[in-house]
Amino acid sequence: MHLNKIELCNISDVEIGHSLKVEKNGLVLAVFNVEGEFFVTDDLCTHGPGSLSESYILDDIVECNFHNGSFNIKTGEVVSAPCTDRLKTYPVTIENNSVCITA
Repeated sequence: MHLNKIELCNISDVEIGHSLKVEKNGLVLAVFNVEGEFFVTDDLCTHGPGSLSESYILDDIVECNFHNGSFNIKTGEVVSAPCTDRLKTYPVTIENNSVCITA
């Protein structure tokens, strides 16, 4: 399996405590800025059609705007029901002020 580096956005595009939806290479992703550290997950909630980049963020937890289930942004682990399936996360690197993942 060949993995590619994908440049998603500039670090200045995502303020601390916020997120950004990015569609690249067939992926729909949410880029989160948690206290100056960047994390990337799939944008679609594992429980329903909620967009996590458009959802409520508190510290390192994102609460889906569809059924109010929540996930840990850093690990993808489920924090509260009705979500039961872990959220996919991606390893992040910062290169030349750009947020990049390998996928």
